[in-house]
Amino acid sequence: MSQIETQEKIAHRQEVLHFEPEITAFTCMYCGYAALDAAGAMRLAYPANLKVVRLPCGGKLDILYLLQAFEEGADGVMVVACALGNCHHVQGNVRAKARLERARDLLQKIGIEGERVHMVLVSGGQGGTVAREAQSHVERVRALGPSPLRLK
Repeated sequence: MSQIETQEKIAHRQEVLHFEPEITAFTCMYCGYAALDAAGAMRLAYPANLKVVRLPCGGKLDILYLLQAFEEGADGVMVVACALGNCHHVQGNVRAKARLERARDLLQKIGIEGERVHMVLVSGGQGGTVAREAQSHVERVRALGPSPLRLK
C-alpha cells in the first residue's frame, strides 16, 4: 500500500469520525410543513442539518427528487406528509409512500442503504413527533456513515 493510499484511508476515517449527515426533508405544504413549523413554534429542537423542500402535496414527490437529493450530497432523505386518511389531496400521501418504497428499492440495487430514506406521516399539530422522528433519522444516518455518493 502506497503512502498516498494510507493517507487517503486516514482522511476517510477522520471524516467518518466527525461526520454530520446532511438530510433533505421533503414536506407537503399542509400537515408536513405545518408540523415542522409547530415544532419551531413550540421551541422543540430538530436537527439544523435538515434541508427542507416544501411540496404542494406529498403526492407530488417524484422518485427523481429523492435520487437527485443523494446526487447533490444528501446522506439521507426524509419525507413528511399528512397522516393516512387525512391527506388534503385524498391519496397524495399514499402515492408518496409507494414512490418512496420504489426509490428505496432502486437505492439498494445501486448499493445505497434503504434505511437512508424515511417517511413520517403526521398531522399539522404534531411538532413533537416530527422533531423526534427527524432526530431519530439523523442518528440512523449518522450510524450508517456518509453516503457512498458523497465520498465519490
